[in-house]
Amino acid sequence: QVQLVESGGGLVQAGGSLRLSCAASGLTFRSSAMGWFRQAPGKERDFVAGISWRGVTTYDADSVKGRFTVFRDIAKNTVYLRMNSLNSEDTAVYYCAADPAGRGDSRQNAYAYWGQGTQVTVSS
Repeated sequence: QVQLVESGGGLVQAGGSLRLSCAASGLTFRSSAMGWFRQAPGKERDFVAGISWRGVTTYDADSVKGRFTVFRDIAKNTVYLRMNSLNSEDTAVYYCAADPAGRGDSRQNAYAYWGQGTQVTVSS
C-alpha cells in the first residue's frame, strides 16, 4: 500500500528556513508527480508546490515563489520542500501528496495519496 511520511516541520523564527521531507513507498516514485499543500488554521488546504514525473516544478506564485523550492531524490523515493524567508503566514500543516499519473498540477483531486501532515509554526 502507498505510504507518504512527512518530516521536518517544527517551530522557526520569522526569516528562518526549514526543509520538509516526504518519503514515499508502495508506488513507482520516478513516474509519479508529487505535491505539497498546506492548511492554515481556519482556512482551506491550498497548493504550495509540485513536481511532475519529468521533474518540472510549479509553485503557487503569489505566496511562495522565490522562497520555496521543491525537489526530489529518486534514489531515496523522497520529495523535499525547502522553505526560506519564512513568515507568520507560512504557519500551517503541510501535506505531501502523490499523483501516480505523473501530472503534478495544483488541483487537490489530481492526487490520489496523502501524507498525515507536518506542522510548521513561524514565530514573529
